[in-house]
Amino acid sequence: MVPMKIQLKNISFAYEQDLVIKEIDCTFSSGNFYSILGPNGSGKTTLLDLIFGFFTPTAGTITLNTELISSFSKKQLSKTIALVSQDHAINFPFSVKDVILMGRHPYIPRFSQPCRADFDKVDQVMNLCNISHLKERRINTLSGGERQRCVFARALCQDTPVLLLDEAFSNMDINHTLQMLRLVKKAAKENNKMVISVFHDLNLASSWSDGILMLKDGNIKAFGDSQTVMTPDNIQKVFKVPAIVEFNPHVQARQVYYPTN
Repeated sequence: MVPMKIQLKNISFAYEQDLVIKEIDCTFSSGNFYSILGPNGSGKTTLLDLIFGFFTPTAGTITLNTELISSFSKKQLSKTIALVSQDHAINFPFSVKDVILMGRHPYIPRFSQPCRADFDKVDQVMNLCNISHLKERRINTLSGGERQRCVFARALCQDTPVLLLDEAFSNMDINHTLQMLRLVKKAAKENNKMVISVFHDLNLASSWSDGILMLKDGNIKAFGDSQTVMTPDNIQKVFKVPAIVEFNPHVQARQVYYPTN
């Protein structure tokens, strides 16, 4: 895929008078898996919504390869950025294969039907996500974890160079979480995609990320490679929790250990 760069310059955002993102400057590049960490209410989801173009910054600019995100049409954005949210509700009894086919919508001309290539992409993604056996099931009959994997598959079917994950693994068991993490990390490294994921689990973030951004009260407290950012001082500063951080050779990353009393 064409290399992508998303740059946020002096970004602020307010809900009415409540400033929740404050003068953020950072750059994300394709070929990398980034994690966003922070306590509840720190602005993690809002930051993703700004990158996704769902919100417009109160101040500052967000550019994708020098073009303002705000200048993209909805169709252009949907071919560029896909979002997997933890609370995406699908209340209609669509079949799993039809939900995943929705990811091809940006590529299907108006008043046209999906083509063979679209259906092939759906089959490919269902195989990758190990949900082919669910394809005829109604999505509203699935468990929370199964439904989340279907939403994940739909985003992969969208085949965008940028993938945003908002606590996308929260409803999955550890086996399926690791499967999905392997898929998106492989997409970043082999297909030059950009992945930006909100996590609550610091150890998963440290294990899988190339870069970590720590937010608190709408401000960036640390941003850099995992080894540099994952420190006791940063964890104390952002989460107000004392912790021991040690390199774990099993996962080839720094891991965090918390006190039990």
